[in-house]
Amino acid sequence: MEYVLETEGLCKSYGHFRALDELTMHVPRGAIYGFIGKNGAGKTTFIRVACGLQRPDSGSIRLYGASCDAGGRETEALMRARRRMGAIVESPSVYLGMTAEENLRQQYLVLGRPSYDGITELLELVGLSGTGKKRAGDFSLGMRQRLGIAVALAGNPDFLALDEPVNGLDPQGIIELRELMLRLNREREITVLISSHILDELSRLATHYGFLDRGRLVKEMSADQLMQACRKCLRVEVTDVRALAPVLDARGLSYTVLTGTEAEIYGEIGITELTLALAERGCEVRSVEKREESLESYYIRLLGGEEHA
Repeated sequence: MEYVLETEGLCKSYGHFRALDELTMHVPRGAIYGFIGKNGAGKTTFIRVACGLQRPDSGSIRLYGASCDAGGRETEALMRARRRMGAIVESPSVYLGMTAEENLRQQYLVLGRPSYDGITELLELVGLSGTGKKRAGDFSLGMRQRLGIAVALAGNPDFLALDEPVNGLDPQGIIELRELMLRLNREREITVLISSHILDELSRLATHYGFLDRGRLVKEMSADQLMQACRKCLRVEVTDVRALAPVLDARGLSYTVLTGTEAEIYGEIGITELTLALAERGCEVRSVEKREESLESYYIRLLGGEEHA
């Protein structure tokens, strides 16, 4: 398998805090790679290091086959490889007093592009072709994010790294950004790395996943491997989940309590058996639905408990 980005034993500390801890990961060419971790897990630090905005303390990074030299210094080949990369780190870098077109013209100047060819097509791609003289400061958050992506695409990259791109967006903005990511990946064959802790949305996009905890990559897997790893379950609604827990504990079944009346049960249990056992405790079964474990519940199970939710 060909990889766009690879790291080996990557470490980065701020004082006594280790943001990246021996991080080893692989982003396949053509993938939408979901980089998953709670706030503070090291996602932003990793993207900053990958983009060359910060230097790691130790370890190696390889981008399109180019890597640092033996002393950890960036080679010319690695710096050239970074020109194939676009990124949004933390928040979109746009000038709020400028229009969308003016922002792109400014980025073209920064990149040293010889003409403004392609700006119209780029604005159309991200859905901002009709914004005219409206300044970016008057854009919605979703429009500003799409403008940030347009700026990141100004250098015609084939690898895009996005740090928490859907944070703060309303449902419509999330849908628009999702559709844009899929278009960039499928139509322009751009490899996309998306860091996020909004797992439900990420599961609609990603072809590969990396699970990050306390600066260390716990697991990497494809979407197909995740599907196989996710357990099937029964989603049950009862009148009182406190009566359900001892019934399941007595049978050695694994479960996740969702609310005061809902839970997911992993393993085999007959509905009649469950109903009768709960009736003895004065608890009624309201509904039962067969489901597959979600990305979120798999993530919590992988990292070992509620403290990681």
